[in-house]
Amino acid sequence: MALASWTWAQEEWPDMKRFFFSGDGKISLYSERTDKSFLGVYRKGPGGYDETALFQICQVFDAPYEPSRIGVSLRLIEFMDYLEDRLSSGAKITITSGYRKPDYNTMLREKGNLAAKASLHQYGMAADLKIQGVNAKSLWNYVNDLKFGGAGYYQGDTVHIDVGPARSWDETTSGVGTGISDNNKLIGIITEYDIYQPGMTVTLRFIRMTAFPIHVASEFSLIRPIDEDGIEHCQNFIPLCDIPPADNCKVFRNIDEMNHITWKLPEDLKPGRYKIQAIFCDDAWPDMPRQIQTPEFECYRGVDR
Repeated sequence: MALASWTWAQEEWPDMKRFFFSGDGKISLYSERTDKSFLGVYRKGPGGYDETALFQICQVFDAPYEPSRIGVSLRLIEFMDYLEDRLSSGAKITITSGYRKPDYNTMLREKGNLAAKASLHQYGMAADLKIQGVNAKSLWNYVNDLKFGGAGYYQGDTVHIDVGPARSWDETTSGVGTGISDNNKLIGIITEYDIYQPGMTVTLRFIRMTAFPIHVASEFSLIRPIDEDGIEHCQNFIPLCDIPPADNCKVFRNIDEMNHITWKLPEDLKPGRYKIQAIFCDDAWPDMPRQIQTPEFECYRGVDR
């Protein structure tokens, strides 16, 4: 699988927070699977990241790494740090399962493990973990109360944590083996960061795909939630990606091709919360939603946030 194609070039390191749930920029990690650890600072100021630290964190997770692309979600690193800061400041986080290559995830499924077909471990967006000094069920309940990300608890000493849609489950309600994600039923799309300024580049990534090819309309939409049910349509746009359009539709044939889609926010974009919407071109997979939206992200002006 290709790496998470997130970019953090120097010009994209503003003095601002980039995620809704952020820690203090310091973390202690240890993996039982790789027997590797990281203890130190991974962030440079509010919005920049230390490449050496991220390389070491990828080693802990057994995830791929390149200087501008990594196999572990920055959002996941920040969220783990957030949880540690609030529940047991300075505690070691032990990873029992981090990044998984798709074939390794399939092997786990074939052996009867509770490994989801569309597992976010494959995208570097999930970890099964325990935080020193924190009861597993208490951690599970805490994440549930945040209404952010996923939390799975199997009555042991570890908790599954991910930065996908807000949801929770235990060993009786996980849905593994039920076909819950077959034929792209759970397909989603996410942004690289949660917080932007006008003119910044948004990197988009599709997640939880289980069947290919997938036909996506070349034109995406920027929308603004106005209440629980309503949205304001702001503008349509054609993002950049490596797949040429054919008849106003892009044909994606694997996870890697859906990994790096970019669009520059308008310089005059008003402050507020937004989403980006993608539409699928055909009904090749009838169980797949006709359109999907990113979680909300925030656009604001100024650097003091």
